[in-house]
Order: sequence, then structure tokens, then C-alpha cells
Amino acid sequence: MQPTNIFVIIGSLRATSSNHTIIRHVSRTLPADVVFDIYDGLGTLPHFDDSEVAPETVQHFRTKIREADAVLICTPEYAFGVPGSLKNALDWTVSTADFMDKPVGLITASTGGDKAHASLLLTLSAISANVVATLLIPFVRAKLKNGEVSDEATLLALHDVVEKLRHPAHQTPPSTIHP
Repeated sequence: MQPTNIFVIIGSLRATSSNHTIIRHVSRTLPADVVFDIYDGLGTLPHFDDSEVAPETVQHFRTKIREADAVLICTPEYAFGVPGSLKNALDWTVSTADFMDKPVGLITASTGGDKAHASLLLTLSAISANVVATLLIPFVRAKLKNGEVSDEATLLALHDVVEKLRHPAHQTPPSTIHP
């Protein structure tokens, strides 16, 4: 059986962010049949300008999305909104079919997170993504300890997100989990 290739987009550019901590933790606990392809080029994408020919960095980003079996987005909320670099990246896919029916999981991990989470769900709807799992982790720093996710409910919810991305055809419409 082929492994499930999950393309991971982290909305924070800071390598020591809570979102990076979550993804590193999840990547260490993945089943053997799941491969995480963690994208590290978010900060290198040029500002979206709707040009007819996308820059090479954008073409690479789009190819990664198309080739993945599923996409996982893990992001903070900045000033009650989506981080600009993440929104910029998603804007580069608006006029494409890159996300069309692609199974997507959305994790928003921040102090609050609900505004960015809602905004991203709208954006994902606009690009025709098939959102199969959502997870809102408020007060995320209280759920991390020594570079690990320490909150049991959050650990279970993260496992559930990965399982839904592994088996998207068996999912009922997503619900937001608040561990």
C-alpha cells in the first residue's frame, strides 16, 4: 500500500513557534504509512499579483499541493486574522484547481484563534478545498511543555485530524474540536 503523502503548510515563519512545535510533535508520532512533506518556503513566495505566468517558487508550491494526497495547514492567528504569508500563498491558488476537492485539515493554534480559523475556512471554501478535519486549539502555549504537546485532549484531537486526512472518503462533514 502506498503511503499517504500529506503536504504541511505552517502559517508561522518562526521556526520556534507553537505551530512548528505541534507539527514536529505530530510528525514524530505518525503511522508508518503517512509521510509529512513540511513546506518551508512560505516566506519566499512573492506578493500575489495575479500574473499570467507564476514565478518558479509559486509553481513549486502549487505542484506540491497537486502531488499531495492531502494538505494540512497549521497556523496561528495574528491580530485577529490570518498570517499574511499564509493568505498570500493561498491567494496564489485562487485561479487554479490546485485545491479542488483536495482533502484538507485545518489546525488553528493560538491564544484565541477563532477569527483566523473562520476566515481560513471561508478561503478554503473559495478555492474548493475538501475540508475533512478542523481543530481549533485556543491557549496553545498552555498545552505545550518542553517542546511537546502535553495536553491529552489535544493529543487525541491531533491524532483524529491525521486519521481524517488518511481516510477522507470515510468522513462525515467536519466539526471543529476545541480541546
